[in-house]
Amino acid sequence: QVQLVESGGGLVQPGGSLRLSCAASGIIFRINAMGWYRQAPGTERELVAAITSGGSTNYADSVKGRFTISRDNAKNMVYLQMNSLKPEDTAVYYCNAVLKTNYFYEAKDYWGQGTQVTVSS
Repeated sequence: QVQLVESGGGLVQPGGSLRLSCAASGIIFRINAMGWYRQAPGTERELVAAITSGGSTNYADSVKGRFTISRDNAKNMVYLQMNSLKPEDTAVYYCNAVLKTNYFYEAKDYWGQGTQVTVSS
């Protein structure tokens, strides 16, 4: 009953930029935090960036200074602006939301289907 839909992935040359978007929809009482994870072939899924409802952010060391996460609470959306992209940023990027569907329920993790980002010349 909760859906996260990502968009904005694609192929970009090294040094280029991409902007990912994720929209959360369905029965949502409150979103505590939203974020982006990525997974390259043969590796584990890793946190890229996260943002709380109050705007506090957290970034992986590998993307600090290059990526910026932002959020529109009114629209239940989260964005990831990716600049100065490197080949090692190539991965499937997943949107994540920690949210409650009901006042009485505990917050749970929800995931999008993933969007491919490929950085290559």
